[in-house]
Formats: sequence, C-alpha cells, structure tokens
Amino acid sequence: MPHCYFCQKGVKGEIDFKDTASLRKFTAVSAKIRPQKRTGLCAQHQRRLGEAIKRARYLALLPYVRE
Repeated sequence: MPHCYFCQKGVKGEIDFKDTASLRKFTAVSAKIRPQKRTGLCAQHQRRLGEAIKRARYLALLPYVRE
C-alpha cells in the first residue's frame, strides 16, 4: 500500500493546479512548500506538486507569502 497521497488517489499525469484546496494541504502556514519528508509523497509526485503550486502562485490562486 503506497503512502503517497497522489498514488493512493491514482493520479498518473499532472497534478491539477486549479484544485487549491488539495494544494493547501502541502503548504505550510507561511505558504512555503513542505518538504518531501513532511508530505510523505514519492519523489515523482513531490516534483509535480512543486510545479502545480508554482503555477497556482503565478496565476494568483495561491499566495507567495503569508500576509
């Protein structure tokens, strides 16, 4: 049984950057991306998560920093 959140959900391709509710689970209170040890994701999904969070930030769906 995989421990990775996205492996359990069966995500094979890219992580949806428009789903901000699930992306917020993997960011700290200070809006930083949590490290792989904290998230429990596999390396492939951790890289894709970083890309998705950065895309969401660029489109102003997620904040860069905490106010």
